[in-house]
Amino acid sequence: MATKKTNRIDPAQVAEVALGLLNEKGLEGLTLRAIAGELNVQAPALYWHFKNKQALLDEMATVMYRRMVADPAARPSGDVSWQERILAVNRGLRAGLLRYRDGAKVYSGARFTADDFAADMEEQLRALVDAGFGLRQAVRASTTAYMFTLGFVTEEQGMQRGPGELREGFDVEERTGRLAPDYPLAAAAGKEIFADYDDRFEEGLRLIVAGIEARYAPEAAGREG
Repeated sequence: MATKKTNRIDPAQVAEVALGLLNEKGLEGLTLRAIAGELNVQAPALYWHFKNKQALLDEMATVMYRRMVADPAARPSGDVSWQERILAVNRGLRAGLLRYRDGAKVYSGARFTADDFAADMEEQLRALVDAGFGLRQAVRASTTAYMFTLGFVTEEQGMQRGPGELREGFDVEERTGRLAPDYPLAAAAGKEIFADYDDRFEEGLRLIVAGIEARYAPEAAGREG
């Protein structure tokens, strides 16, 4: 019976169910047994599609990516500058990751199970190359902004129990009182570190773009000339 049921499910369907459970259980609590229960199949049936949990995470990340790019608000619109393109793509990435509990952990290090990501990558790199960047520069600019976003959201989700709610152990007032006598600057920094995630992300991303522009744009302008 398990074999017959296996034929009725596909990897994308399993990933959809897993993403639904992710918000309820978190990454640590997400098991093939729990997913199988939601699908009304035996857990061994899932091993037909996924040899281990990482293979499942790869499929989940692929589904997450497809949902992200399907959202028009997450994509650059019209003829925008390379700066605005990087900003728009990474804003969309953060928004997509924040839709899921532990979304950044699922996405980090995942290997997409299909090649449809390549069209967006080609478009991003083409915009930079057309602006005068060399391919190496275009890749480093894109991946630096991407890794900032992924790392930022990983920390953001790691410190929060839910939106706007710090998890146990991250009480800012307690931290301030504990550190203030000996480390006044580190103590005062807590109110900046553990709050205003939207503003901090936006400013941090713009710092990345400004750095790319300062380091690479003069060379790019020279190539265009």
